[in-house]
Amino acid sequence: MILKDDFGVIAWTRRAGNYLSLFLLLSLFSIPVQSDIVFHKDHRFSWKAGQWGQCIGEECGSGGIQTRTIWCVHTEGWTTHHSHCQHMDKPESQRHCFKVCDWHQDLFEWEVSDWGSCVLVPFFSNELKLRTAECITAQHGIQRRQVHCVRTSNRTTVTLRICEFFSQKPPVEQACLVPCPQDCVVSDFTSWSSCSKTCGAGLQHRTRHVLATPMYGGANCPNLTETRTCSSPVNCPAGEDEYQYSLKVGAWSECRLPHHKDALLSGRTTVDFSTSSSENNTVMLHTPASHRHSHHNHHQYHNHHHAHVHNKYPMSWELEVGYQTRQVRCTRSDGKNAMLSLCTEDKSPLTYQACVMPKDCQTSDWSLWSSCSKTCRSTDLSPGYRLRSRIMTQIPVGGGKRCPVLEEKEACNIMGDLLPNCPRYVWRATDWGECRILPLLSQQDRRLANISILCGEGIQTRKTYCVQVPDDSAPHHRKEDVCREVVEDQRLCATEEPPSAVQHCSIPCQNHCLLSQWSTWGACLHDNCKEPQGKKGMMKLIGSSPETCPHLVESIPCEDPACYLWQVQQEGSCIPNKHPCGPGTAVQNVTCVSSEGEDLPITHCAGDPPPTEVICEVACTADCVVGSWSSWSPCSHSCATKTSEGRQSRTRTVLAIPGKEGKECPTTPALEEWRVCNNHPCMVFYWEASAWGPCIEDTSMNLNKTNFWNGTPTCAVGVQIRKVSCTKMGVGSVISKRCPDSSRPETVRACLLPCKKDCIVTPFSEWTACPSTCIPQNTTAATQSRYRTIIQRSANGGQECPDTLYEERECESLPLCPVYRWRTHKWHSCSLVPDSVRRGLTGAGEACGNGLETRGVSCVGESSESANMTECLRWAGPMPPQIRECRVACKDDCTLTAWSKFSECTGCGTSTTRKRSLTGRSKKKEHCLNEKLYPLEETETCPCDEFLSQPYGNWSACILPDPSVSGSLQGWMSHREVKECGQGLRYRAVACTDQQGHLVNPTLCTDSGYMVEICHIPCPLDCKLSDWSAWSACSASCGSGLKIRSKWLREKAFNGGRPCPKLDLKNQVYEAMPCHSECSQFEWRMEPWSICTINTVDDLPACGEGVQSRKIRSVRPSYSVEDSLCDQEEMPPRAQVCFLACPNDCVVAPWGSWSNCSLQCDQGTTRNRSRRILRLPASENSACPELVQSEPCILNSTCFTYQYRVSDWSTCQLSENAICGQGSRLHLLDCIRSDGKIVELQRCEQFGLINKWRLSESCVVECPVSCILSDWSPWADCSHTCGSQGLTVRTRRVLQEAHEGRPCPSQLSQTKPCPIRPCYLWLLSDWSTCAVEGAECGEGFRRRNLSCVVHWGDWPESPPQPVEEELCGDKLRQQIQQEMEQPCFVPCPGDCHLTEWSSWSSCQLTCLEGRSFETTGRQARSRAVIIQVMENQGSCPHQIFETQPCKEGKCHSYQWRTGGWNNNERTVWCQRSDGVNVTGGCFPQKRPTTVRHCHPPCTKPFSHCTPSGVCGCEKGYTEVMTTHGFLDYCTRTPGVDNNKKADVKTNSGRLKPGPSQAQDLFSEWTLRPVGPDGRVKLWVYAVTAVGFILILFIIALSFLVWYVLYYSFKRFLTMHNLKNKSFIVGRTQCR
Repeated sequence: MILKDDFGVIAWTRRAGNYLSLFLLLSLFSIPVQSDIVFHKDHRFSWKAGQWGQCIGEECGSGGIQTRTIWCVHTEGWTTHHSHCQHMDKPESQRHCFKVCDWHQDLFEWEVSDWGSCVLVPFFSNELKLRTAECITAQHGIQRRQVHCVRTSNRTTVTLRICEFFSQKPPVEQACLVPCPQDCVVSDFTSWSSCSKTCGAGLQHRTRHVLATPMYGGANCPNLTETRTCSSPVNCPAGEDEYQYSLKVGAWSECRLPHHKDALLSGRTTVDFSTSSSENNTVMLHTPASHRHSHHNHHQYHNHHHAHVHNKYPMSWELEVGYQTRQVRCTRSDGKNAMLSLCTEDKSPLTYQACVMPKDCQTSDWSLWSSCSKTCRSTDLSPGYRLRSRIMTQIPVGGGKRCPVLEEKEACNIMGDLLPNCPRYVWRATDWGECRILPLLSQQDRRLANISILCGEGIQTRKTYCVQVPDDSAPHHRKEDVCREVVEDQRLCATEEPPSAVQHCSIPCQNHCLLSQWSTWGACLHDNCKEPQGKKGMMKLIGSSPETCPHLVESIPCEDPACYLWQVQQEGSCIPNKHPCGPGTAVQNVTCVSSEGEDLPITHCAGDPPPTEVICEVACTADCVVGSWSSWSPCSHSCATKTSEGRQSRTRTVLAIPGKEGKECPTTPALEEWRVCNNHPCMVFYWEASAWGPCIEDTSMNLNKTNFWNGTPTCAVGVQIRKVSCTKMGVGSVISKRCPDSSRPETVRACLLPCKKDCIVTPFSEWTACPSTCIPQNTTAATQSRYRTIIQRSANGGQECPDTLYEERECESLPLCPVYRWRTHKWHSCSLVPDSVRRGLTGAGEACGNGLETRGVSCVGESSESANMTECLRWAGPMPPQIRECRVACKDDCTLTAWSKFSECTGCGTSTTRKRSLTGRSKKKEHCLNEKLYPLEETETCPCDEFLSQPYGNWSACILPDPSVSGSLQGWMSHREVKECGQGLRYRAVACTDQQGHLVNPTLCTDSGYMVEICHIPCPLDCKLSDWSAWSACSASCGSGLKIRSKWLREKAFNGGRPCPKLDLKNQVYEAMPCHSECSQFEWRMEPWSICTINTVDDLPACGEGVQSRKIRSVRPSYSVEDSLCDQEEMPPRAQVCFLACPNDCVVAPWGSWSNCSLQCDQGTTRNRSRRILRLPASENSACPELVQSEPCILNSTCFTYQYRVSDWSTCQLSENAICGQGSRLHLLDCIRSDGKIVELQRCEQFGLINKWRLSESCVVECPVSCILSDWSPWADCSHTCGSQGLTVRTRRVLQEAHEGRPCPSQLSQTKPCPIRPCYLWLLSDWSTCAVEGAECGEGFRRRNLSCVVHWGDWPESPPQPVEEELCGDKLRQQIQQEMEQPCFVPCPGDCHLTEWSSWSSCQLTCLEGRSFETTGRQARSRAVIIQVMENQGSCPHQIFETQPCKEGKCHSYQWRTGGWNNNERTVWCQRSDGVNVTGGCFPQKRPTTVRHCHPPCTKPFSHCTPSGVCGCEKGYTEVMTTHGFLDYCTRTPGVDNNKKADVKTNSGRLKPGPSQAQDLFSEWTLRPVGPDGRVKLWVYAVTAVGFILILFIIALSFLVWYVLYYSFKRFLTMHNLKNKSFIVGRTQCR
C-alpha cells in the first residue's frame, strides 16, 4: 500500500524502505573522494599539501602562478623527510592561475539558494554505527543549499574558484533539528454498515480516517477499514441469478485532433478476450504512439512559431475541435468481464464525442516589483511588502492548465535599519479663544443678564488637530516639512490622548470702592506751604485702587493760612509770687509744630512765640473759686453762609462762694464763652478725573530697544491719558486755580502696549489623492482638496488671517479609459467526430449527431483597429462565447420548423411566446411527440420598467442639519456649542424591487434611496428659580449678624436641561450677607447741670450742700423720641447732690476719672480716683475732704472684661456682574462686654486685646459648566457595500464633562441606514453526485455550476434569487478561477473501491512540551478501501491520504485513558487533548494494562485481585494472611458496615438501599450459619432446634388452656338458662 502526502514523499507500509534508505546512505559514504592526503602503499608515510596561495603575476589575467607547500608526514602526524614518500605520487606544488584585480570583484558574486528541508543524519560524527532509536526531544539533522559563482551581468554560472578569489565560499550545509518521529494518528471506527445483502451471506464494514499523517520517520497508518461477514436470516430464493452485470465505462481520453484524410484508418478497434474467461471483452482503441508524438511536436512548433511571429500578445483567439474516446465493458459482480451484449440492449454505448482542443492559460512576463510599502522605520518592526503582477494572454480552454497566480506579494524592508524613521503623528492645538461667560448662563439668566458687563470665571476653547512630525534626523529644507497638518484622518493620532480643548478662564471684575466717613476739616494751610490756597478736607480710602473711586480730597478756601503753628502746653501749677495765695505765674512749654503735629524748629513758625510764663492766680480763703472750662461744644454749622455761621461754646461753674473780703465770683455771662467756628464759606472744590484712556504709543520713548516693565521685557511701553478738572460741588467745572495743585491727580501714566499678534496658520495639508487609474468616459472631472487651520488669530494690529483656508482644484488631466470591444467571427460549421473514428468503433454509419461549432474572437479599439486580446480582457467586459453545441440531423431525428418570433408584450407581468411545429414523418413518430424532449412552445416573461418601493428597517435617529461652517475646513474639530434640539430629519431605507421581487438599484424608485421625514428633538429646559426675595432683617438686633434672601424652585429641569443647584428641604437656595444693627439707635441726650441750688435759712450765706438738676431726653441722632425707647436702666440721673463751699472752707476740684482695674477683674483688686485742692481752708483745724477715693473691682459692676466675637460666615460673595469663580466670604467683629453688652470696638483695642480673626477669606463658587462636545465627524463609509444591513456611523467626543451644568447626552454616535443596493454574487453550487454518462458505473464526473444571484445582504435569512448573468460580470473569467469539474468513480456491484475523501482534520502543529516548532500547521484527509466481494480483494486499490498546510493550528497532546475494572478487565484507549479518542499518538511503552491476574486465583469469599497482582479483601474486610504470605481469609473489620456486600461471585445486593439503625442493631445478633472465615457454626444449628421445640410446646399449652376455658363457659350458660340458644349453637358450629 502506498500513501502519498502533500510533500510527495512515498511512505511504505513495511519497514523495508527504511533499510533501503540506510543502504543508499552507506553507499554514498563508500564513494572515493579526492582529498589533500595521498596515502603511500604501506600507509605509513604520505604526502600532505597545504592550501594554495594567492595568484601572483605581473598583470591581471591568466598568466599568474599559484603555489602551495608539500610535506611528507607519518600516519601518527609527525613530519619527516621527503625521501620517505614516493616522488611519483607527489602532488603539484605550482599551477597556473588567473590573477584577479580589484575591479574584477564587481563582475562576479556568490549566488546561494534557500536552505533545503532538514534531513535526518543516520550517523554520529565519525562513528560508523546506527543511531539509537530512542528520541527524547529532537533528532540531529542537516540541511543543504546550492552555492554557485555567477556573472553579475547575465547570471551565468562560472567556476567556483573565481569567486573564491574575492571571498570565502558560503557554507553549503548546516546542522538542524528534526522533531521526534510522529506516528500516524487515526480516528475511532465508525459504526458497522448494513449488510451488503438482504438475504444470505454478505459483508459489512466500518472505516476510520486519518487525523495526523506520520512524520519524521513515525509509524505508518494502520488499515482504515475493517470488514466482517454478515448473514441475513432470510435465505435467498432458489433460482436467483448468482451474478449481476453492469455496464462500466472508463475515463475519456485526451482530446486529439482528427487524422489526415490520407490515413483514414490509423487505428483499429478490437475486442480483447482475456485468458481467464471467454466472456470477458473490452472495446479498446489502439492508436500508434507515433501519432501522439507527431501531434505533440506539431503543437510545439506552432507555439514556437507563434512566439517568433508575434513579439507581442495575440490579436485573436481561435479554437480547434477534436475528439475523445473511452473504454466500455460489461462487468460481473465478481469483478470479471462479460460480453457487452449482457449489458446493452438496443442502443450501443457512447464511446466517442467531439471536444475542444485544450489550451493552457498563458500569461505575460512578470512586471517589475512595485516600490516597497514600507519606506520608513516604524516602532512595530512590521515588514513592508511589494507587488508584481502579470496579465493573462490566453484563457484556458477545454480543460487546459488553469492560470497560475497573477499577482505576487513579498516582504521587503523587513528590518528597515537603513530606512529613515517614520514621521510621528502628534496632536497640536491652536491658541485659546476669548474668555466667554455666556455658556455658563442658564436660559433664564441669558434673558436677564447684560452680557457686555459680565465678569468673573468663564471658559475658553481651542481647536485640536493632528500634525505629522518628520524624523528628527531628516534635513528640514522648508517650513512645510517641519509640520505638515493631516486633517483628513484624525485616527493617525489616535494612539495619543488629544490635548484639552476647553479650560477655565476669568475676566477681572471692577471692585467697588469702599469709602470711610469724611474726616474733620483740617487747619487753614498753604498749598504745599508755598502759596496760600485754602482749607482742605480729606477722605480715607478702604480696600480699592484709587482709579475706581471718586475724589478723595475736598478743599475749601480760607484766610490766614499757616503751615506751621505754635503749640502751648502748661507744665506746672500756678505758683504765687509773694503770698501763699494771690497772683502768681505758671510755666508753659511752647513748641513749633506742623499741621501734622510734628515738632519743628521754632524758625519755621511765623511771628513771635507765645510767652513761656503766664500770669495766674491762687484763690485765697475768702475768694470765689471757679472750675475749669469745659470742652468746646460741636460746631452748629459745617460752613458759613450769608445768613448763618457756625458757633460753639464752653462753660465753667462756681465751686465756692467768696467771703466778705474775698474776691467776688464772675458774673453769670462770664461763666460761658462762645466763638465762631467753621466760618469758611460753603464752597467745596475737588479734582474730578475721567477714566484712563487706551494705551497709546509714546513717541518720546525709543521703541527700538527692549523695554522693561517691572523688571520683565515687554513689547513696548506706552502712555495712558485722562482729563482732570477742578470742580465746584453743585456747580461744575471751574478754573484749576480754585483746587490745590498738591492733590491734583496724574493725567499721564506709563502702560504696557499690547503686543502685535500676527495671524498664524498651519501649512496646507497634502492634496487629497487623485484617482490613480484612468477616468471613464462621460464622468465629471475628479477634484482634490487641501486644508489649513488657524493656530493664532491676529490681534492689536497684527497681520490679518488669510481668507482661504480650503482649496480645491481639478486633478491633473488623467487619460480617459480606453475603449475596446470584442469582435466575433462567423461560426464555423458543426464539427463531428471523424468518420474514421466512428467507423472504427461502431462500424459504418451516418455522419450525423452531436458536435461542436466554434468561432474566432478578436479585439478592436475605438476606431475598429486591431488590438491585443489583453486589452479587451481588461476593458471590454465579458468575452463572448467561442464554442457551442450543435447537431447534424440524422435520418431518424425529429424535424421541426424554425422558431417563430416572440409575440409582443402587452404590459408588465405578461409573458411572450414563440412556437414551432413538427414536420414530415416526425409528426407520426412517438418519441417526437414527447414535448419534454421536443418542446413546441417557449414562454418568456416580458421586461418591466415598473418597480415597487417599500420602506425597510427602522427609522434612523432624528438628525439635525449641520451648522453652516465657512468652507469644509472646520469639520469635527471646531469646538463650540452644539445645537441639540430643533427640527431635523430622520431617514428610512427604501427597498426597490422589480415585479419578480428582485432587489434593484434604489435610484430607480427614489432619488436618494431614503424615505425622509421631518422630526423634532425637544429642547432641554433648564431648572428655573424665582427672583431673589427681599433681604430679611438682620439676625442680630444688636451687633453683627446675617441677613438672608432666597430663591425657590419654580420649574425642574427637563429633557437634559441644567439641573437645579443644591436646594434645601424647602426647595430653596439662599444667600447670606453680613449685617450690623446699631445697639444705640436711641440714646440719652443730657444738658449741662444747673447751678447748685442751696436752701438757705434766714440770711445765712448760700453755701453748703445743695441740689442741681439737668434735662435728659431720649433722642435719635436727628430727633427726639419717647423716653420708653431708651434703656431705662441706663438712664442717667436727672438730679444730684451738689456742694458749694462756704467761705473759709477747703475747696477741691471735681473727682477725676477712675483708674483702670486689671484686665481680668481679679478679686481683691481696687480702683482709685483723685482730686486736687483749689483753695486751702482758713483755719488749720478745718480739714480738706479726701483727695483719693478707692473701691473694690467687682465684675460687671465696677469692672468689666471685654472680648472679640465674630458673626457667622456669609455665603461666597462675587462681584455684581460675576456668575462664578473667585469670591470672598465675610463676617463682622464685635466687642462684647462681660455682661453681654456690645460696645465699641475701641474698647477692646483700649484694653490691648489682639484681634486674631480674619474677617474675610477667599472662596470659590463652582461654575455650572455644561457639557461641551465636538462637532459630528463626517459620516463613515457604509458597513456593507450592498444589501439591507449597511449602516453609516458618525461620532463625536466629549470635550468637557458637565459640572452642575447641562449633562452630556447619551448619544455620542448616530447611525443611519445605507441605501439598499442589490448584492450580486456568483453562487457556486455544491458538487453534484458522481454521474456516469451512458452507463451504470465507471469513470464519470461531478460538476458544479455558477449562477448569478441577488440577495439582500442578510443571507441565509433571505435566500438568494437568480438573476441575469450580466449583472454579476464575466462568467467565463469567474469559471476559469474555479474548478468546475472533477473526475469521479461510481463503483459497480462487487467492485473494491475507495470511499469519498474524509473532511479535513483540525489544524495541528508540531509541538514539544506545548510549544510549536512551526507557524504553519497541517491537516489531513484520507480515503479508505471498501470491499464488496471477497473474491475481488486482490484488485483493491491502496488506501490513500493527503495533507495540506493550514493556519491557526493548535498543539495537541495524547494521553492514555482507562475505564473501570470489571472482572479484572478494563478498557484502555488513547485520547487527544481536545477530547477526541484516537488510535496512535500515545507512547505504546506507557500503555496501561487491560487485564490484571493474581497467582493463585482469588477464590476466598470477599476477596479480589488487586492492581498489584495479589489477592486482597473488599472494603470492610481485613486480610488474614498465611505464613507463606498468601491470603487465608477475609474477616470483617469491627465497626464497619458489611451489609452492603454480597457474595463475591455475584453482584446481587450491591445496589440495595442501606439498612437503618435498627437494622444495624439487629444485625449484631443475627444467627449466621457460616462465619466470616467460611466455616460452619454448629451452635447456631443447636440453638435453632431448641427454639423449634420451644415453639411446639407453647402451641400445645395454648390449646389446652383454650379447651378448659371453653367448657367452663358452656357450663355457665347452661346453668343460667339463656334464651338465646342459637347463639351458642352458632358458636358451636363455628367451632
